[in-house]
Amino acid sequence: MLDSNESAKSVRRKTIVRSTGVMEPINGARSKLVEQPLINDIRLLGSILGDVIREQEGIAAFELIDQVRKLSVAFRRDADQEADKALKKLLKGLSGRQTVRVIRAFTYFSHLANLAEDRHHIRRWAVHERTGETKEGCIEVAMARLHGARIEPITIAETLARSFVSPVLTAHPTEVQRKSILDAERDIAQLLTARDTIKALGQAVNSAKDTLTPKELAANEALLRARVTQLWQTRLLRFSKLTVADEIENALSYYEATFLREIPKLYAHLERELGNQPVNSFLRMGQWIGGDRDGNPNVSAQTLEYALCRQADVALRHYLTEVHYLGSELSQSTGLVGITPAMAALAKSSPDTNVHRQDEPYRLALTSIYARLAATLKSLTGGDAARHAVAPQNAYVLPEDFLADLRTIEASLLANHGAPLIAQRLHPLIRAVDVFGFHLATVDLRQSSDKHEDVVAELLSVARIESDYSALDEMAKRTLLLDLLNDARPLRVLDSTYSAHAQGELAIFEAARTARVRFGKEAIRHYIISHTETVSDLLEVLLLQKETGLMHGTLDSAATNDLIVVPLFETIEDLRNAAPIMRDFYALPGVAQLVKRSGSEQDIMLGYSDSNKDGGIFTSNWELYRAEIALVELFDELANSHNIQLRMFHGRGGTVGRGGGPSYQAILAQPPGTVRGQIRLTEQGEVIGSKYANPEIGRRNLETLVAATLEATLLQPTKPASKAFLQTAAELSQTSMAAYRSLVYETPGFTEYFFSATPIHEIAELNIGSRPASRKASQKIEDLRAIPWGFSWGQCRLTLPGWFGFGTAVEAFLNQNGAEGKKEALGVLQNMYHQWPFFRTLLSNMDMVLAKSDLALTSRYSELVVNAKLRKRIFSAIESEWHLTTEALSLITGEKQRLTGNAALQRSIRHRFPYIDPLHHLQIELIRRYRSGQRDEFIQSGIHLSINGIAAGLRNTG
Repeated sequence: MLDSNESAKSVRRKTIVRSTGVMEPINGARSKLVEQPLINDIRLLGSILGDVIREQEGIAAFELIDQVRKLSVAFRRDADQEADKALKKLLKGLSGRQTVRVIRAFTYFSHLANLAEDRHHIRRWAVHERTGETKEGCIEVAMARLHGARIEPITIAETLARSFVSPVLTAHPTEVQRKSILDAERDIAQLLTARDTIKALGQAVNSAKDTLTPKELAANEALLRARVTQLWQTRLLRFSKLTVADEIENALSYYEATFLREIPKLYAHLERELGNQPVNSFLRMGQWIGGDRDGNPNVSAQTLEYALCRQADVALRHYLTEVHYLGSELSQSTGLVGITPAMAALAKSSPDTNVHRQDEPYRLALTSIYARLAATLKSLTGGDAARHAVAPQNAYVLPEDFLADLRTIEASLLANHGAPLIAQRLHPLIRAVDVFGFHLATVDLRQSSDKHEDVVAELLSVARIESDYSALDEMAKRTLLLDLLNDARPLRVLDSTYSAHAQGELAIFEAARTARVRFGKEAIRHYIISHTETVSDLLEVLLLQKETGLMHGTLDSAATNDLIVVPLFETIEDLRNAAPIMRDFYALPGVAQLVKRSGSEQDIMLGYSDSNKDGGIFTSNWELYRAEIALVELFDELANSHNIQLRMFHGRGGTVGRGGGPSYQAILAQPPGTVRGQIRLTEQGEVIGSKYANPEIGRRNLETLVAATLEATLLQPTKPASKAFLQTAAELSQTSMAAYRSLVYETPGFTEYFFSATPIHEIAELNIGSRPASRKASQKIEDLRAIPWGFSWGQCRLTLPGWFGFGTAVEAFLNQNGAEGKKEALGVLQNMYHQWPFFRTLLSNMDMVLAKSDLALTSRYSELVVNAKLRKRIFSAIESEWHLTTEALSLITGEKQRLTGNAALQRSIRHRFPYIDPLHHLQIELIRRYRSGQRDEFIQSGIHLSINGIAAGLRNTG
């Protein structure tokens, strides 16, 4: 707590002014009408949850939960000191069991409110589509803009044929969801959808009386009650720490629920918008889980193999199911309809001898296809198919062979009046096989550059080539590595003993080589080098590919390499050095030719998380912007001689501080020429759930990526920024970074404050993710991974990485020329906001982050800092910068309240945040007990549950 009640009260009053600004109705009566279905769903789910709690836990438990809710709402709404005191007294008096019960209630309410909100988003999209009010980010709007620019469908299709768009799911150190919970919540989401359908049918049939269908609604409500009961009786927490295998299974659930079915629908939608112009598969999924070893000792060659086997299993079982249903649907008889010769040959080759199917060629062929797929499943994964008309046999070697059989069926149907039978299942299956193959998603390999250096040093030492490789300077390393890349001989010495680290790293490369043969070349395409700081970091990975058979030939001959070497530039210094490093790399003899022979693709990954932790929000974004421009200029030069395709890979996280925020605006805000149909971006943590757990919302989010990529590529809406804008951004960056680093890295005691006033210790200690929260066993901000850094600030509702430093930068810029120059300086900033997408998107994201922050709640977390003087000093600095930043945003944008232009998020905050607040209060109380030495199971599980509920409620905190 702050040193005086008056200080705390002041903070809360200021915050409440901001908060109530966010809570204002969007547009009076119309807003209420728009929101009523959402309110109804939330009330229904809340009522059912309340009933379940009363039934399961008793009336006293329900009344306790309601009392906590009322006091928390009073604290938020009125800055009520009496409510604050009463709430603290109540919470301190709760037993561990009671506390967990209350936390579970509010956590589940957050989850249920999210489901209602998702349903309302879909409902509003449907209304907009019916009225022709389509929104930015959808395919229709993108196509209308392209048409308005007189870009023909054939040109769009040709552009897409050269494009590559890939969302990449990554593991998450703060992931808190169990698959059992995800599955139950998907059922609830489907029941809410069915409820809307029932209501719509009732209104259509009984339009005069507007009578709903009470029996169907009652049956639906009974099913909802069953699922909510299931949730209440299902353990939210894991007994043991999340494993890599758990993370793999969680990610795969999104493929089964969303990607395998919704991506084919997106392609079909796109082709319809293009007048049935065929579109090549350009949108493909990526995956880090099972291959990302950076800072995670639990990832090995074995987990990589497991990940790929499980991915193949999911893909093949989806195909088996669809082929089975196709066999039911394609029942045509040759006595009634003709078939093509190729179809006849395919049917004739079937081992199916059932007399009832001998005049049904499609069924005969599909029985054969099913048997081949079953054999493929057994061969690749060891699994068995669920159904067998004939025994598994003659496995497909390549997905292209399976695809060829499906296209034979398609061609025969088209040639014999069977076109109406294609769209429902065959076309989606063909598209799915084309997109997902037998590998489902491309698994990226990633490791830190220093780990590669250790392996290379050991290989060279054992081979007696260089006794102390790490001691060499950069130029000496380059010379030696180039010599080795031009030497056909391997480095490993037979019968020599290598360290466990070297063996493990080399095993990953060898597993990758085997996997590409087994699952296809698309199974593993990229090798990402974290902390790329020198050219030798890239050469070392090429050498390790050569040592393990992934590079064929020598650099000075016609060599090729299987994996794209992808540098990851993470810190501010790394970003500034990105273009010079790549220029020097491509200047080396043989490198450009190697890349060209190996596919002419160069991915470069840019790290949003570490650059933000290093330099703050504004400087991170500015240096990313500058790095992209410099890299595009470099590769435009290289295009004249080598025509190598540059693809930016954006390491975005959930929080704004880690590159989060709306993907559509983020892509359009990229510097001119940096997209060109090519983009990869990471999706992480609870953001994956919020974007892709609901299939329709998942398709909409994927559609956003496609629409933005098309517009950025063909319309090129982002023009080069003026020199004045660039100069101003540079000045803001310099001041902002100085302010940020002054607090985070230069203020005595800040580390102690951070580790005390946030739940970072508890996040690291409890069973949340498979990856350690810190890269090293230390309590230094430098060693802390960027994800738990940002996640911790989100948990205490300060979201500091998403805004700190900007207010000071704007204040300094406005005041640098005195009062006379202030108006002119403000005009420059306002012009930047209105004319420069980069600046506007950055400020929009800050606006969102500040709307989700709450200084009143943060002041409660500060009470966990034992040192009162330290608490006051650090919190006062944070509070001051928070107000400077909110004032700066208001001056530049002209909006006094947050989220003025984001009605959907306003609505979300209005309905959800009053029910997240109790979780914060409870979390603070439990952390206080936990740190005082009370380590019983209720306290630990309660903290973990509160982390889950807050993350679910905020939706983009990781």
